[in-house]
Amino acid sequence: MRSIPILIVVILIAAGGIWYVIGRDTEHTVPEGEGSTAELLMDSEGLEVTQRMIAFEDGRREFFVEPKAEGAYPGIVMIHEWWGLNAHIKDMARMLASEGYRVLAVDLYKGTVASTNEEAQALRQAVNPEESIQLLSAAATFLREQGASKVASLGWSFGGGESLRLALSGERLDATVIYYGQLAFDREQLKAIEWPVLGIFGGKDQSISTESVEAFDALLDSLGVRNEIVIYPGAGHAFANPSVPTYAPAEAAAAWDKTLGFLKENL
Repeated sequence: MRSIPILIVVILIAAGGIWYVIGRDTEHTVPEGEGSTAELLMDSEGLEVTQRMIAFEDGRREFFVEPKAEGAYPGIVMIHEWWGLNAHIKDMARMLASEGYRVLAVDLYKGTVASTNEEAQALRQAVNPEESIQLLSAAATFLREQGASKVASLGWSFGGGESLRLALSGERLDATVIYYGQLAFDREQLKAIEWPVLGIFGGKDQSISTESVEAFDALLDSLGVRNEIVIYPGAGHAFANPSVPTYAPAEAAAAWDKTLGFLKENL
C-alpha cells in the first residue's frame, strides 16, 4: 500500500447556489493489495493524485480526485452503481485521475452504501430522478469551476443510465460513457446529444439485451450522433466490477482501455 501525506485545508465556496466545504484528508492510502480494483487496472506509471471530500449543505459528501501536479485537466462526473459511493468507485476515481483527469464521484444516495441486493434496490428506487439530474449538473459545474474546460460523464449500471440521462437533460457535455446502463429510445430526447458516446455492454447481460443495445446503436447512427458501442459476447451484467460473481477480468481490462482511449480522444 502507498500513502500520500496531504495537508489539512478547509475552503468555503459558493457555486450555483450550493455551498460546500472541501476538506483534505491528513493521509490518503492508495490500495494496491490482492483483489483490489487498483491492482487489477491501475497503471503504475500514472500521475500522483490527491483526494478531497466535498460536503454539501444537504448532507452529501462527494469524492473529488485530481492530479497532484498543477495543470489543465479535463473533468469527469463519475456515477456509482446501485451499491452507492463505495470503495470500488473511489478506486476507479483515483485510477482515472491518475490518467490526467479531475474526477468528481457523486453520491446520489447521500452517504448510504448498500451491502445487499435488497438494500441496493431500495436505495435506487428512492432516488428522485429530477433531483439526481440537478446533482449531476451541479457536479459538472463544480468541475468547470476547478478548471476543467471539457467535461464528460461516466457511470456503471445504475450510474450508466444516469450518465445517459444527464446527456439527455440539456446539460452540455463533451463526451458520455455508459457501462451497461438503462438505455433510452426516444428520438426527440436523443437529439439533445451533440457529442460522442461510448457504450460498453455484455452479450450475456440478462437485464439489458443485445437487441436493445443494437437498437440504441442504430438510433444514434440515424441521428448522426458519433458513437462507439461495444458488446463483449461472453460478459454478463456488471462484468467490470471485481467484487461481483459476473466479473470478467479480460473484458474489464479491455473495456477500461477502450474507455481511456475514448476519453483521451474526445477530451
